[in-house]
Amino acid sequence: MLSQSVEMQKNVEDAVRNFPEVKEVFSKIGTPEVATDPMPPNVADTFVMLKPRSKWPDPNKSKSEFVHELEEALELVPGNNYEFTQPIQMRFNELISGVRSDLAVKIYGDNLDQLLQSAQETAEVLKAVRGAADVKVEQVTGLPMLSIIPDRSSMDRYGLSISEIQEVVQVALGGKEIGQIFEGDRRFDLVVRLPDHLRADMATLENLPIPLPHVEHKASDNGPDYVPLKEVARLEKAYGPNQISRENGKRRIVVTANVRNRDLGSFVEEVMQTVRMEVDFPAGYWTEYGGTFEQLISARKRLMIVVPVALLLIFGLLLMAFGSGRTALLIFSGVPLALTGGIAALWLRDIPLSISAGVGFIALSGVAVLNGVVMISFIRNLRDKGIGIDEAIIEGALTRLRPILMTALVASLGFIPMALNVGAGAEVQRPLATVVIGGIISSTILTLLVLPTLYRMFHNNKSKRE
Repeated sequence: MLSQSVEMQKNVEDAVRNFPEVKEVFSKIGTPEVATDPMPPNVADTFVMLKPRSKWPDPNKSKSEFVHELEEALELVPGNNYEFTQPIQMRFNELISGVRSDLAVKIYGDNLDQLLQSAQETAEVLKAVRGAADVKVEQVTGLPMLSIIPDRSSMDRYGLSISEIQEVVQVALGGKEIGQIFEGDRRFDLVVRLPDHLRADMATLENLPIPLPHVEHKASDNGPDYVPLKEVARLEKAYGPNQISRENGKRRIVVTANVRNRDLGSFVEEVMQTVRMEVDFPAGYWTEYGGTFEQLISARKRLMIVVPVALLLIFGLLLMAFGSGRTALLIFSGVPLALTGGIAALWLRDIPLSISAGVGFIALSGVAVLNGVVMISFIRNLRDKGIGIDEAIIEGALTRLRPILMTALVASLGFIPMALNVGAGAEVQRPLATVVIGGIISSTILTLLVLPTLYRMFHNNKSKRE
């Protein structure tokens, strides 16, 4: 019921409002007048507005730590299931796969009870996977229903039919139009039915009078003209399906989960393997996977095209600038050296490899090549003036030290605020900045130390011939 949902939601809001970081909290329940976001009365979106970080008791607290504290507090509120996300992230998840979580395991089949059993087994498996959070099964049961089961033998004794009982129950519970009321040029339907408080009373419904069919009684027959409903039918309260979801013409139930403190790609792969090994689905039942990882797969496919193209363009520009494939390869060797530093920085900060980190590797490749171009072009100019190879390498390394360090410091210092960010956008900024800073540090050191040595090795035979 909507009233019960509102009451439970007030308890949730009171628990959230106790946090000093929270500025205000409000909720949306059910379907609005403009059904852009249709939801049943048992589903609510709770929006938590936070204070500025300067007003937090601990301004250095990350969002993940706050969400963890919020989750622990809400677990004490009974009767609710939660998943923590952000409005834009939730909308994109809905557009991608029709669910609001990072991962959705969709189970298809015919029997709703079997679907629920398989979904519960899948949820237990998901909870055991490292990084899983907010695991829950789509609610498909729990709707209270009133069943009126006719008693055939009693109906035969009273001469009643199913349609006669149905008509009385329909009028009492659903209402029946018996006429219209006119007010000027307006007209209103006149409907007869029991009041709300009587329709929810089981005793009243059991004593609902069912008119007996008209029979010519004998003079001595003073029998009743009505019989209570409980004499010809059995009334039961039971829980039935809350909703039956379909996709592509097939019944389905969804198990959802969010991912925390782990990369999404490896999490999904482990979930697929674990569910395949530990959950036994009956014949005619199968699973599909949806969620944010679908966007990850498409982005990964684009990066598999963009990254090689970007590296080929860089190598082509080097080849055009120096006119030597050997020199171009020598400068291009700074790219894997820089990528090593970026991966090491992600590992030290325990940040998973993400799409934003991949974009950072592309930017890092350009900076690493730039430092190599500065170093090698100066050494080549010295060699063109007739200076020996060893003297040119030493002088080039010492003279280009300041420009290379300036280039590295400008790029790395500019990314430090992004690398330390714990506020809005930190999920995207921190991996990208970490990759760039770590890669620039390693590429700068290797450019100043390793690149001159590689140049000496590559051009040693040529200098001997000269």
